[in-house]
Amino acid sequence: MPSNIASDPLLQPFRLKHLTLRNRLMSTAHEPAYSEDGMPKERYRRYHAEKAKGGIALTMTAGSAIVSRDSPAAFGNLHAYDDAIVPWLKELADECHGHGAAVMIQITHLGRRTNWNKADWLPVLSASPVREPAHRSFPKQAEDWDIERIVADYAAAAQRMQAAGLDGIEFEAYGHLMDAFWSPATNRRDDAFGGSLDNRLRFAFMVIDAVRKAVGEKFLVGVRMVADEDWDKGLSRAQGVEIAQRFARSGKVDFLNIIRGHIETDAALADVIPIAGMRSAPHLEFVGEVRAATKFPVFHAARISDVATARHAVATGKLDMVGMTRPHIADPYIAAKVAAGEEHRIRPCVGATYCLDRIYEGGEALCIHNAATGREATIPHIISRSDGPLKKVVVVGAGPAGLEMARAAAERGHLVSVLEAAPQAGGQIRLAAQNPRRRELIGIVDWRLSELERLGVPIRYDCWAEVEDVTAEEPDIVVIATGGLPQSPPLDAGDDLVTTSWDVISGAVKPAETVLVYDDSGGHQGMTAAELAAIAGSDVEMVSPERFFAPEMGGMNHVPYMREFHRRGVRVTINTRLKAIRRDGNKLVATLGSDFAPEWSEERRVDQVVAEHGTAANDELYHALKPRSSNGGAVDYEALVKGGNVFPARNPEGRFALVRIGDAVASRNIHAAIYDGIRYALRF
Repeated sequence: MPSNIASDPLLQPFRLKHLTLRNRLMSTAHEPAYSEDGMPKERYRRYHAEKAKGGIALTMTAGSAIVSRDSPAAFGNLHAYDDAIVPWLKELADECHGHGAAVMIQITHLGRRTNWNKADWLPVLSASPVREPAHRSFPKQAEDWDIERIVADYAAAAQRMQAAGLDGIEFEAYGHLMDAFWSPATNRRDDAFGGSLDNRLRFAFMVIDAVRKAVGEKFLVGVRMVADEDWDKGLSRAQGVEIAQRFARSGKVDFLNIIRGHIETDAALADVIPIAGMRSAPHLEFVGEVRAATKFPVFHAARISDVATARHAVATGKLDMVGMTRPHIADPYIAAKVAAGEEHRIRPCVGATYCLDRIYEGGEALCIHNAATGREATIPHIISRSDGPLKKVVVVGAGPAGLEMARAAAERGHLVSVLEAAPQAGGQIRLAAQNPRRRELIGIVDWRLSELERLGVPIRYDCWAEVEDVTAEEPDIVVIATGGLPQSPPLDAGDDLVTTSWDVISGAVKPAETVLVYDDSGGHQGMTAAELAAIAGSDVEMVSPERFFAPEMGGMNHVPYMREFHRRGVRVTINTRLKAIRRDGNKLVATLGSDFAPEWSEERRVDQVVAEHGTAANDELYHALKPRSSNGGAVDYEALVKGGNVFPARNPEGRFALVRIGDAVASRNIHAAIYDGIRYALRF
């Protein structure tokens, strides 16, 4: 056993009442939207069990399991109000316990943070009828009978969690119903639940008392609470800390999980849950102040992305349990790697927040560069050696798709080599990281390069591979991961006058004085080009044919772009399509049109038109190799998804199987490229 276990603050056990947690690492409550019919079935269970296998001490399930029917699921929430949840949670808890991890669950009434037009179409309620911008509902004010039934619902939900064998629960009290009573921003009542702090806390203590009566003293109960809304109209730091002190003194709760900020808009949410380019651990000092003021067990998570910061947080007494939630989505084996002295092998969380953006946009949590997360039934986090014949694999391209393919195939035991045209690996990730806010993305590349070095996989740089370069390797499998090249949108005229987003982002072309950025792709590329042009001092207008712009990018990543756009005066025009460009002296004239009114048009006189229209597959080598391949490039998709030989025999004279992945197929994103890489490699 490595000697660092005895001395590493992160690896020390923590006694929480009667429960001993094996180390200081936890995953805080979040809803990955893996539920089925509100139940945590196989996919949900596997996701949490993987973290337990990886050595985590505590996994907090559910991003707010809902206690009442009139709190309809906003993003795949579990149904804590349904008895049917008990056996599913018991299966999850038993498996996690079997791997040595404790399991708790967060329960809540969402209050105004949901929509009335879901599930049973029951009215949304809150402490007062104050609308939440993010979910757009106008809530009714909770009446006396609402409060009575919801308190009872909390108690019944807690009993279900106890019956399932969980170790405890926490109440969600930031942005939901419970803390809506606390905050002056959301509580305008003049009855026994409004006005003084005693009154505003009345509902919370009614819930806590009812739950304690229902579950007894041996079941852990905590509160994930806002202790400062950081908002001129909200809960102050002084009152928030006093609430924390009251909970600590009450003897009715066992831990506090501290949050700072408010979440009623995307902009506010991004400060509570910071993304790439924002400060590391921005609320840690404040959490330390709360812990010192309460002298009580404190948990916390907010962009504590690396082990060094987590270790510092524990060692300096800022908290007792450190939440590394997004990092465990990137790598559920953090604790095991630290304990084994392999901290350098942890797959880094790069702050992309693809995971949360997908949830909030109605999808499912997926890590931008770990395709196994959420797919544990079919994609392993730890790749085992192939039990079939080992093969010689040549990968052309060292972007995200090619690097992941090379890594996974080498883990399988195959003999892998990589040919890369550029002098460095990374492909479009290296381009994206030119935005200073997103430079952490390079961790996707660096981690894979480190793993390939460990696995002994050679990469030949500055090698623009031709057919002969590939066939000279005498491969069994050839993987084309050559990515894509920027393409212009379809125009009636003026294709030759377009500057691509790549030109601006790479620095190959300097932004002009007045710039029109046209983006009909909808991701980071167009937004980054507009941001960098604005920072360079250009007068920028961004034009999109969409009814809301950048639809391929979620709300949390939208925030830093819009902050910069407003600071720099970037104008945004939606529902408008770029039709043509012509030159007029030393200016360009862009003709804009409308899908809604074909007769309408406008012109813009600018110095530069920057366009983002995705990529065209760089597939020349693929097509040249097809006639020489045994499968003619064909793939059996059924076998790819369910297992078996993915390469149908189509050419008996072919000497190798051929497949293309990532943007060499079509313009997609980083996650798609990495998913392609690993799932094909698992079929070799």
